[in-house]
Amino acid sequence: MSTGRRPGPRGAFRGSPGRSARRSSPGSASRRPPLHEDPGLQPERTVLAWGRTLLLFTTVAAVFLRWLPRYGALMLMLALLAAAVAGAIYATQRLRYRRQSRGISDESLEPDVAAVLVTSAATCALGVLGVVVVLG
Repeated sequence: MSTGRRPGPRGAFRGSPGRSARRSSPGSASRRPPLHEDPGLQPERTVLAWGRTLLLFTTVAAVFLRWLPRYGALMLMLALLAAAVAGAIYATQRLRYRRQSRGISDESLEPDVAAVLVTSAATCALGVLGVVVVLG
């Protein structure tokens, strides 16, 4: 008994709701349009900058852990604070990218002042507390 359908890639039938039906060719109408026209525009550069900041906070947490035997439990708290900031940056990356891409396409992009202020405050707090622990 034949169904009249031909097998597609990897044994799936063309037109069936399987994996091959979701694939689309490069010019097909089922592809989602990009959030903005230029792939090298501001959202990508901003995500890269936040990624470098995330790497910085992760490195600082590792340095604080390295100093743990010499300076005690306060370094563990500083390492956890740095790791928490890095985790928060990681958790908000995708949302930040989408918001900026939509803002560019809608021509209504606003800066994320709260994220910058929180990150700046965390940087200053980690620096000051680190100096206090080392000198104290």
